Amino acid sequence: MTTQANVCRLLGSSDRQPIVSGRVGFDSLPDQLVNKVVARGFDFTVLCVGEAGIGKSTLMDTLFKADLADDPHTETTDKVTLETHTYRLKESQVNLRLRIVDTVGFGDQLGRADSAEPVVEYINQQFDNYLQEELKIQRDLREFEDTRIHVCIYFIPPTGHSLKALDIACMKELMTKVNLIPVISKADTIAKNEMIRFKARIVQDLAANDIEIYKFPTDDKTVADINQKMNELAPFGVIGSRDEIEVNGQKVRARLYPWGTVEVENEAHCDFIQLREMLIRTNMDDLIERTHSIHYERFRKKALANMGYLAHDGSNQPVRLSDLIQIKRTEQQRDLKQAEEEVHQRFLQKVTVMETELKSQEKEIQDKSQTMKKHFADAKKKLEESKWELEEEIAQFRKHRAEVQAAQAQAARETPVVPPLDKKHSRK
Repeated sequence: MTTQANVCRLLGSSDRQPIVSGRVGFDSLPDQLVNKVVARGFDFTVLCVGEAGIGKSTLMDTLFKADLADDPHTETTDKVTLETHTYRLKESQVNLRLRIVDTVGFGDQLGRADSAEPVVEYINQQFDNYLQEELKIQRDLREFEDTRIHVCIYFIPPTGHSLKALDIACMKELMTKVNLIPVISKADTIAKNEMIRFKARIVQDLAANDIEIYKFPTDDKTVADINQKMNELAPFGVIGSRDEIEVNGQKVRARLYPWGTVEVENEAHCDFIQLREMLIRTNMDDLIERTHSIHYERFRKKALANMGYLAHDGSNQPVRLSDLIQIKRTEQQRDLKQAEEEVHQRFLQKVTVMETELKSQEKEIQDKSQTMKKHFADAKKKLEESKWELEEEIAQFRKHRAEVQAAQAQAARETPVVPPLDKKHSRK
């Protein structure tokens, strides 16, 4: 009790509000923070999702009033690739490191998943890069290049009908990963009344498919009214142009047609001003904060859970790193022992199978050997019999030949010899 009383005398109770007499100086803390942040600069990454030729690069040039155009991609590809372009912009004393991520080949594939999967993998990879930097023992997040996606502008073709199956499938995948803002590109290609009906149909399709898009925050009273009106106006029908045309003595970004001129920054022609106001001038900080506090935290929680950074009793309470290491070591030893036992059992099974096969082969070889021996014995016996018969025939032949020779000799001895006649006597 005495200790608590001393603390109250020194620091004051929790509900005490002492009056400060004279300026102390901590009211300059916001200025200090602003100066520090301005000196460091800002990172802002925009992901543009849409088919080729839908106006992604042109809209980015128009939004940031800079020549950000790169070589257009006209070839059809069999897979979606994401290309990142980094620009350093400066306005007044504020430095902005802007990244534009383009989805090259989006919509060229036959399967809807083939278009959405690479985009989701890219977003997760940027989250993982930031998480790996956070987990380092020696880290410097102030100098770390934050490449997380802060906003995804999804370009909807101005068909005037409804969302395509590809758009629905992709937005359902992206809505939990990034701040999703759908826009209707090339809004000057459909009439104003058609645009109103098209927007209503898109809103219906989004609600029917439970697709959540980014809503401009209304908790800040200073911007609550304008943000609420802009939420009702979404999705924005926008136009982009790199050309400046003189209208009423002023140069404005516009598109010139034979029938007239469409001004990009004319609210009667499109919603470009509203998009720029909401995206850059009013809610850029909220997009960055929401990316970190909601989308990244969702990814981080799942990633750390997969790494085992949660208690095993299901209480979702953090554990000490030493305890976690011991738990993981025990799990690894148990898994290793189980794996060794499985390998041993598989080895024994293979040995048993091989022994059975070898015994079967040995019996087969023995049977063949016995058969061959019997066959050889029979053949040898037949050969010996044939030899004996041949020797008998030879003996008979020799005996018969001897008898014939003896008979011929006897006949020669018994035949008389007739002397030859004299030649002279024969002529007479």
